Amino acid sequence: MTLDRLESPDPDPEEVLTAELVVSDDVLVKAFALGPGAELSPHEHGDSTNVFHVLRGTVTVVQGDETEAIAAPGVVHHDRGVVHGARNETGEVAVFTASLCPMPGSG
Repeated sequence: MTLDRLESPDPDPEEVLTAELVVSDDVLVKAFALGPGAELSPHEHGDSTNVFHVLRGTVTVVQGDETEAIAAPGVVHHDRGVVHGARNETGEVAVFTASLCPMPGSG
């Protein structure tokens, strides 16, 4: 999946499609397309700030013990070391990017 395909990704229900869009010495940008019912499991980046940009649909964002449905266009900031994840609780495809800075493992 590349940036030009973000408008019409076609993940199956519960499927997560992902692609690295930008990889450099100091930043990583990944795209995610979540089919209905799909989930990006909660995880953390101890050395990187992570910012989600919701581009299409609604993503239920998990941050620590909190959850919030974020509709496109939306931005969510995750501080370093904060457990976070995302899931699609709708019947439509949801698309977002995740930008990590600095690049994980670059410090």
